[in-house]
Amino acid sequence: MASGGLTDIRGIKVGHFTDSRRPTGCTVVLVEEGAVAGVDVRGSAPGTRETDLLNPINAVPHIHAVVLSGGSAFGLDAASGVVSYLEEKGIGFPTRIVRVPIVPAAILFDLALGDPSIRPDSKAGYQACLNATSEAVVEGSVGCGAGATVGKLLGPDRAMKGGIGSAAVCSGELIVAALAAVNSLGNITDPKTGAILAGARAEDGRRVAPLEAYFDVRYRPFASTPGENTTLAVVATNARLDKPSVTKVAQMSHDGFARAINPVHLPFDGDVVFALSTGQLEGVSLSQVGALAAEATAQAIVQAVLTATGVPGYPAYWDLQG
Repeated sequence: MASGGLTDIRGIKVGHFTDSRRPTGCTVVLVEEGAVAGVDVRGSAPGTRETDLLNPINAVPHIHAVVLSGGSAFGLDAASGVVSYLEEKGIGFPTRIVRVPIVPAAILFDLALGDPSIRPDSKAGYQACLNATSEAVVEGSVGCGAGATVGKLLGPDRAMKGGIGSAAVCSGELIVAALAAVNSLGNITDPKTGAILAGARAEDGRRVAPLEAYFDVRYRPFASTPGENTTLAVVATNARLDKPSVTKVAQMSHDGFARAINPVHLPFDGDVVFALSTGQLEGVSLSQVGALAAEATAQAIVQAVLTATGVPGYPAYWDLQG
């Protein structure tokens, strides 16, 4: 049964910082009590921080936050503000000297909208923490999704507005939820109907181009946006999983990308999924969690474009619907 979003899971907070000077921002997922985490990177142009420690063979058992940020590689600085916030609260991996907050992060490229010198920094990450809440996740053109765009198959001048969305799927006491910031080269498709919700537009700019148009791209628009596309997701469950299992959930969650984004995982995408286990529910099948994770991820991607707000040059779904 579908429900709200990532904050349906106890112990998770989500906060956004949206920069009013141009469309950009960052989003933090706080798990202050700690969560077992894994990651799976499928795009060939990722920008990440602290992902190696999520490898199941490495020692750190829990993380305390995940940061998703705009601003390309510059936006990784937002994670430093989250580290500062957690350190002030005494949260982190215990060492002999100090507790060290563990904060993996990933970025997307949104520098084409507005002044590219404006990007999320450590202050933005800190403010996102102050804004974090366990209430329903705010979706659309906010936080990491503020400057996101989608459907650049026919060039950036025919793209549409992306955003950030969240969804959760429940089975009894089991909850699997996802948060997705969608900045894809590919189109966003409704998995239930096959309809393209947002994507490369026709020459008149008022409708999504028919499928045949993409077959005549001849690779020119693909080459015009190298490294400028990424979808980022955080998937979480209340099931108790170890690091190898939660890493498998991150892998299976990419099936949700493939259902809702076409094409996906291209050389110019930096697609990343983080997976979290808060561990309240024992004895749950890993296969069930992974299957629900893919469904929640696809729903979150769809939500991201359905709740997006258009900006000049990049209309949103509802702009084309009139």
